[in-house]
Amino acid sequence: MSLNVLRTAESWWVEEGGRAVAVGTAARTTAELLTDRPAVTEAARGLGSNAPGVPVTELALLSPVTTPCRVVAQMVNYRSHARDSGFDPAGVPITFFRKASGSVSGPAGTIVRPPHVRLLDYEIELGLVMGARLPVGATVTDADLPTYVAGLVVANDVSARDVQLTKTQFYESKSYPTFTPVGPRLVLLEPGEFARLTDLRLQLSVNQVLRQDRTVADMIAPPAASLTALARFQPMEPGDLLLTGTPGGTALKAPPKPVELIGGLLPPALKWRIFLGRQARVPAYLRDGDLVTARIATGDGAIDLGCQRTPVRHA
Repeated sequence: MSLNVLRTAESWWVEEGGRAVAVGTAARTTAELLTDRPAVTEAARGLGSNAPGVPVTELALLSPVTTPCRVVAQMVNYRSHARDSGFDPAGVPITFFRKASGSVSGPAGTIVRPPHVRLLDYEIELGLVMGARLPVGATVTDADLPTYVAGLVVANDVSARDVQLTKTQFYESKSYPTFTPVGPRLVLLEPGEFARLTDLRLQLSVNQVLRQDRTVADMIAPPAASLTALARFQPMEPGDLLLTGTPGGTALKAPPKPVELIGGLLPPALKWRIFLGRQARVPAYLRDGDLVTARIATGDGAIDLGCQRTPVRHA
């Protein structure tokens, strides 16, 4: 049975049914906590006793992934997102980019749009939290996933699209502070539960209007294949985070082919001015005062990564 781990400024917690028990550990980082699994298990036993625990609603939750750490993300890894982006899903390669770990924030923190950013977008993602070192050259199979991956988190790969597109700069556009809300839970899986990854459903709403809704079965490259591809050049350590792509439904979508062809004939400065002007009129981009709700769970709730609620504020 999976264990739901929470983090506050004072302690680590194990949670079940809306109540939490503190973990008796000296661990300060996610990596250290993962080496103290007996303490997590012992705290979970407390939830099964007569001890009342603490209501989760009384806890000020932080990201269960501590920083600094590596934050690696995949580009275009859902068929629905590939189609939204104008790509043939069958021809999309496995591609990665890095995010600054300083962008990681909590599950109820405010997403702050920098003053120069006009097009603020959302991307719900399933995050894999590493539990063991992934060396360069490793080949990962589905059977190997429990060896390398300790657990799962909800993440939102917030993106400044005008920076991303005009500068072709993923690192900057996705690394501003608060641009990676993570949590609320780090769900530590038992080996047999990895078989249910494709049952996980990713749902993101803005102001209670559903924008993204797909299961992991929509992925182009499943986690084992993604980790194998990443290990060609990048090691990962315990506590590091891999974001595995987002489903369709983001604010940014590829323009129709005729518009794209005409845009290719224009001078770059004019092309981007026209494109950004049109995008600025798209109502799906995040606005000041919006509330983003993101949740990942199986339909039966057997694996539930929890729900993050992050308001948006313009700096």
